[in-house]
Amino acid sequence: MPEPHSQPTPELFLETATAYQRTACLKAAVDLDLFTAIAEGATEAEHLARRCGASVRGIRVLCESLAALGFLVRNGAGFALTADSAVFLDRRSPAYLGGALEFLLSEAQTAGFRDVAAAVRKGGKALDGDGPAAEDEQVWVKFARGMAPLMVPAAQFIAGVTANGGRPMRVLDLAAGHGLFGIEIAKRNPKAEVVAVDSEPVLEVAAENAARAGVADRHRCLPGDALTVELGEGYDVALLTNFLHQFDPGTCTALLRKVHAALKPEGCAVTLEFIPNEDRISPPIAATFSLVMLVNTEGGEAYTFSELKQMFEAAGFPENELHDLDGAPQRVVVSRKRPAGAGDTRH
Repeated sequence: MPEPHSQPTPELFLETATAYQRTACLKAAVDLDLFTAIAEGATEAEHLARRCGASVRGIRVLCESLAALGFLVRNGAGFALTADSAVFLDRRSPAYLGGALEFLLSEAQTAGFRDVAAAVRKGGKALDGDGPAAEDEQVWVKFARGMAPLMVPAAQFIAGVTANGGRPMRVLDLAAGHGLFGIEIAKRNPKAEVVAVDSEPVLEVAAENAARAGVADRHRCLPGDALTVELGEGYDVALLTNFLHQFDPGTCTALLRKVHAALKPEGCAVTLEFIPNEDRISPPIAATFSLVMLVNTEGGEAYTFSELKQMFEAAGFPENELHDLDGAPQRVVVSRKRPAGAGDTRH
């Protein structure tokens, strides 16, 4: 039986057309350290205004807007953090994400969205230059420092399926960034050694994180472009985290062949990506990530599992498994050089 016809509403249009206001509201709260102030007990507008160095009227309006957006809740005459805001927006939290705005709202990430129609007409990045992949390295240093907390659950999951039971292992961490993925494996396996590949400025962040985690003696940096640098061989695990989406299928397949050659016969590659369903329109975050790649790259995509599987199989990985992550928008693909059970090691 057909659903009854609903009254048309401009709500979606207005929400989308003014979405920049939501972004600006969140950024203002992070800049003023408002969420941390509330977490520390300054809940009413007058107290928050003094704590944040702002006007009472400005703080009141900002808090009301944040409550309407779902970041705060009314608490008597004041405001309180939601559960999500307490975890991700209180600067004292180990999962604090406010720092990620420096990368997410950087010129490198936003410039392409000023004329999406131009990118659509061209079928790829329409701006002069090479987009984020060739921007000043400080952009990627911002990424490494700001996005790291967002990756912790994925890093823990990947370590759980690759730590190899405490046996000796070598890990290749491609486009390592903050290095958390390889570092988490090294933390769980005291016999794991990690080789992290990225540019020198970014690898400085990874080295800092390795030292902080107490695994610096088993974490080596290999500066260079993952597409061209000599990787060596004899690795048990290769990590491809948030990387393949930057390239067209041909480039991805060539890189995967290179990874295949670097792995031991029983080795595996672990990929973390925004992977939409086969309909390519769900779930929303993964599906719309292709638009980010359209405006910022020549041929990058948010690939479906079947598309990734085809590339991995073409590169010599016959077994590919898709894993969902609880509470995270990304998915993990584990790709093996030979089917599990064909050798004596399963990662």
